[in-house]
Amino acid sequence: MLKAGDTITIDGATGQVLKGSVPMLQPELSGDFSTIMGWADEARRMRVRANAETPADARTARSFGAEGIGLCRTEHMFFDDGRILAMREMILADTESERRAALAKLLPMQRSDFVEIFEVMAGLPVTIRLLDPPLHEFLPKTEEEIAEVAEAMGVSAEKLRQRTEALHEFNPMLGHRGCRLAISYPEIAEMQARAIFEAAAEAAEKAGAPVVPEVMVPLVGMSAELTFVKDRIDAVAKTVMAERGVTFSYLVGTMIELPRAALRADEIAASAEFFSFGTNDLTQTAFGISRDDAASFLETYRTRGIIEQDPFVSLDVDGVGELVRIACQKGRDARSDIKLGICGEHGGDPASIRFCESVGLDYVSCSPFRVPIARLAAAQAAISESKAAG
Repeated sequence: MLKAGDTITIDGATGQVLKGSVPMLQPELSGDFSTIMGWADEARRMRVRANAETPADARTARSFGAEGIGLCRTEHMFFDDGRILAMREMILADTESERRAALAKLLPMQRSDFVEIFEVMAGLPVTIRLLDPPLHEFLPKTEEEIAEVAEAMGVSAEKLRQRTEALHEFNPMLGHRGCRLAISYPEIAEMQARAIFEAAAEAAEKAGAPVVPEVMVPLVGMSAELTFVKDRIDAVAKTVMAERGVTFSYLVGTMIELPRAALRADEIAASAEFFSFGTNDLTQTAFGISRDDAASFLETYRTRGIIEQDPFVSLDVDGVGELVRIACQKGRDARSDIKLGICGEHGGDPASIRFCESVGLDYVSCSPFRVPIARLAAAQAAISESKAAG
């Protein structure tokens, strides 16, 4: 007999449900599996990175053989109980000086996170994405939550409610987010850039080896957007170097997640040292389908033969893939040494990885637990391409 509150353990491999908390072992890549992974690593061309935003995720990724971090989503760092209050203070601020005061509280927190991640990755590349989601996601939703947060912040519930309503968007996925936030509030991007560069300098000093962070600007659709934000990032880097009396290298690039960005990739590459294809949003914007709402009809499409598979699970090679192909070509034409990768969920899908190999991406990035699959799929793709070419 079990009752509410009792602890159970589920064996995901067999489906067995066990009473109580059963001791568990951390999985390791050993024995025959480790040997196969070694063969795969020898055969593949593309590097395999992981999507990770905490030191724990980074350690897991490394244990599975990840060769860097392809996507560190900085907004996830703001949702912790000890940080969300300062984030909300920044959002509620009426002036730039008030926003900067709130951001100053977040700076050491972000810097500490980045130092740990750089140390865990020990010189491997780390791509850090600047704040992406709309600001309303950080605010309370219900009246009860608004009252509770207002009391904790020492502001009126009415002010908090008004700010929440003012930030509400009918279609936030296509709204005030990504680089648009950095253009409206450059101080946010400046704080994050400072945290990244100070952390890189600190981690490099501890390790006695250089750390080269990759700063990624999200949702760019026009080259002028990236140029505006990159100018702020470069200014912060220059300031940090002067303050610390050090020099360091870094890259600034962007996510290609809008069709316009893919079509104008040559212009964007003038400012971008790397492209990372955010195929989750690129699929949404190419199809005009909301990833969060599509489950209600995509399975019907599949069963009726309209589509073979969910385009959010396996990359739509003919449509979204064509945009990726165009962006790769245009990006290379404008900057021959541009680094190209993918960080959407497709980065862990074998069929999508085969496509990434065919267009010559430098790396794929996926969740830490999918890294072994990606390593194997990248090897299989490289062998297939070699046979096709030979």
